[in-house]
Amino acid sequence: MQTPAETSSSGTRRNFLKRTSAVAAGLAAAPYILVSPRAFAANSETLKVGLVGCGGRGTGAASQTLHADRNVVLHAMGDIFEDRLKGSFEQIKKEHGERTMVTPDTSFLGFDAIDKVIGSGVDVVILATPPGFRPYHIKRCVEAGKHVFTEKPMATDGPGVRMVLEAAAKAKEKKLALTSGFCWRYNPAERQIMQRIHDGQIGTPLALQNTYNTGSLWVRQRQPGWSDMTYHLRNWYYYTWLSGDHIAEQAVHSLDKMQWAMKDEPPVKCIAHGGRQVRTGSDFGHIYDHFSVVYEYASGARGYHACRQQANCASDNSDYFMGTKGAATIKAFGSLFITGENPWRLRSREGIPNMYQVEHDEMYASIRRGEPINDGVWMAHSTLVAIMGRMAAYTGQEISWEQALNSQENLAKWVTKQEGVAGDPSFDWNMSLRTPEVAMPGLTKFV
Repeated sequence: MQTPAETSSSGTRRNFLKRTSAVAAGLAAAPYILVSPRAFAANSETLKVGLVGCGGRGTGAASQTLHADRNVVLHAMGDIFEDRLKGSFEQIKKEHGERTMVTPDTSFLGFDAIDKVIGSGVDVVILATPPGFRPYHIKRCVEAGKHVFTEKPMATDGPGVRMVLEAAAKAKEKKLALTSGFCWRYNPAERQIMQRIHDGQIGTPLALQNTYNTGSLWVRQRQPGWSDMTYHLRNWYYYTWLSGDHIAEQAVHSLDKMQWAMKDEPPVKCIAHGGRQVRTGSDFGHIYDHFSVVYEYASGARGYHACRQQANCASDNSDYFMGTKGAATIKAFGSLFITGENPWRLRSREGIPNMYQVEHDEMYASIRRGEPINDGVWMAHSTLVAIMGRMAAYTGQEISWEQALNSQENLAKWVTKQEGVAGDPSFDWNMSLRTPEVAMPGLTKFV
């Protein structure tokens, strides 16, 4: 579901079932799908994994899962679009061979793929769909008693964050792993400098500055026959109900490091600027191409965040933490050092384990020892920090933590015209969607 493919707006249920059958038939016909029962010695300790969202990140996460524990198999896969499912399967199968045990009976297409993967007998679910679906998927996995690895961010609005927090509490009660894709928290290098910050090596934090400036991204032109839903999903990044805008989908990594340095103390409030300077065409949906946010903490510390997605501009992904005794600097994939009264420098990143792999290594180790990781509260809070920054930029208003957390703006229900309906929103290919307007500070209202 992460990166959609073409689907006709005339796709009735009968046509959809034809497409589903065609995928199953194609998988069954492929000689590599049939796995000998003797090829892998499954046993009572074998964990069956399901992947929901077969784009690049989902495919990578599934591969890392299979590297993390030799007694894990990929049992089921689900996506909205058949080309994603097939491409992902072929890539994982090529790398992991006999432990890719997905069959036509455990390959699922459609909006209900999450429920079918859950019901297929898996123990663990990897969630890598567009973020707008994530709260509902996390909730269903936890209710069904499944361990979860979930990509970031965890939601795109306040109601979604609250849903994740409720699911996290239930996961803790049920002793289920709930591991996040906030990968920097699992990087041994960043862990070293953060531990030094927490131990007081820079003193009391006063100012935290982070930037996430990158170039432009992909866009897919609308094709004849595409429904509104198909077009939104093909270009999910440019619709806030699906991505949360780029401050939440991408730059949230920087905000998560800010939160980490602050020992996950939520900011009290924020103000922000943002807009569309370059990506002004309708092809880019309604999201912004730049943000600047100032967060205020109860201690008086300030967090300064800037991000942009504009071509032919200087790129930067850096974090700076200034305290009463010194300052710490993190250059993404580069140098880490502390200056001031207690100087320190990481000599080299060479030999440091891959953080994307460490996430999975530690998750399965925690499951095996009966002490499952639960990242639930902090991963939801880091997501909300990004969302409140977006809210402040969209409205032009000062937004408090409590306002953001208690916001009633359910983006999925609004865009699918289901606001006021109890329960989770439902989706189908031909439903008429609202097209959100570009937010205008001073005019767009906080909800």
